[in-house]
Amino acid sequence: MNSDNDLQIAGDILEVQHLLQPPREHPATVAEFVGLARSIAADRSQWEHLVEYDATTRWYHRLRTGPGYEVWLLSWVPGQGSGLHDHGRSSGVLTVLEGTLTERTERGTRALGAGAQRVFAPGYVHEVVNDALEPAVSLHVYYPGLTEMPMHSTCTAAPAAYDEVDVVTA
Repeated sequence: MNSDNDLQIAGDILEVQHLLQPPREHPATVAEFVGLARSIAADRSQWEHLVEYDATTRWYHRLRTGPGYEVWLLSWVPGQGSGLHDHGRSSGVLTVLEGTLTERTERGTRALGAGAQRVFAPGYVHEVVNDALEPAVSLHVYYPGLTEMPMHSTCTAAPAAYDEVDVVTA
């Protein structure tokens, strides 16, 4: 049975603010990195004016850094691709901001339209290509920051512990 004394000790149980952790300045979990990518994607003023297109090579720009992570903005003209690669010891979040990109893995091929996100762990091998007729723009968050991008001649499966994780966007 509740009493007034219980309410004085615990506070008003209908107000959960006192139970919530204060928001972190920098992300530290997969969900928070996904949230960071979504918030940047939603605020075009953070990135739209920076985008450039280069017909000779993929264009990229480091948009932000934080403790142990980096955020990159990339543009892709039709036909440009990354080549088959992994991200060394980095995990990542890939978010398509504009256009459509194609991701190829050992498991198959998938089209990623604007708003689509992919989350991957170290050792995840994939190739990203703009197979469309229009340019595309993507956002990449790496934790820890990207220090290597080993290229592969054939797609090899990542160990089961490092399978990719789909992120469904609303």
